[in-house]
Amino acid sequence: MTNRVAIFGQAFYPETEKYLAQLLEVLKTNDVEVIIEKEYFKLLKKEQSVENLQDYTTFETLDQTVDLFFTIGGDGTILSAVKFVKNLNIPIIGINTGRLGFLATVHKDEIKKSIEDILNGNYKVSERSLLEVKLESDNSALGIPYALNEVAVSRKETTSMITIETWLNDEFLNSYWSDGIIISTPTGSTGYSLSCGGPIITPQTKSFIITPIAPHNLNARPLVIPDDLEIKLKISGREDQYLLSLDSRLASLDKDTVVKIKKADFNIKLVWLHSDSFITTLRKKLLWGQDKRN
Repeated sequence: MTNRVAIFGQAFYPETEKYLAQLLEVLKTNDVEVIIEKEYFKLLKKEQSVENLQDYTTFETLDQTVDLFFTIGGDGTILSAVKFVKNLNIPIIGINTGRLGFLATVHKDEIKKSIEDILNGNYKVSERSLLEVKLESDNSALGIPYALNEVAVSRKETTSMITIETWLNDEFLNSYWSDGIIISTPTGSTGYSLSCGGPIITPQTKSFIITPIAPHNLNARPLVIPDDLEIKLKISGREDQYLLSLDSRLASLDKDTVVKIKKADFNIKLVWLHSDSFITTLRKKLLWGQDKRN
């Protein structure tokens, strides 16, 4: 039974106000306690977008008294939610008010019925692996060192390529001469990695993908590896720093800083309605099968 839920968003748009109002109405009707992320609450208060906003409390961190975590936005909002949920095993439900919405599965025009189903337990959970990043120097520059989609290394303030020496479990793999490299989870295989020529792999596949970004090694291709390997990267180039991104979070690191990436020891739970699946989403969102011969 759902007694307490958290709500999080990153931005406010007038056209999404009614969807948030619908969510709050359904939760109130079902006597569910609601807490709203503190910065999102401030944004809603500034916009004066929600009636009786003073009735809700806020949070900066979560605990295990929260049964469900709702995000309002697109897939980027779900990725940002990881820093709140972490290893608490709280299922995340994305209400898609964005564009593609590969992870945010509740359509904005079906909120009332979908939320009623979820509150009644009529949903399934898809467990997703995460990447954990560790620097051989100081890890504080990373903030939350986890990524649900991908970890990417890229050049900074230069048009010159960088060189990325790569090891798998301390066995040398390759030196990539490129604009960067992406280490992707199965969840992230439909994101940045896909746009750089990487393969799509299903969410429960126990693999990671190494995808070079615009490689100058013409025979360098995306590589699928088991997710129990540790990946080590050492970056060099003409500039003194390079960019490291964990989903949507950025950090600037000095060149020659060694980055270690491995599978995190916990998963993130994403809620899917029974009528949805990863395969269905491929057809709907990426238009698979949209061929006049079918």
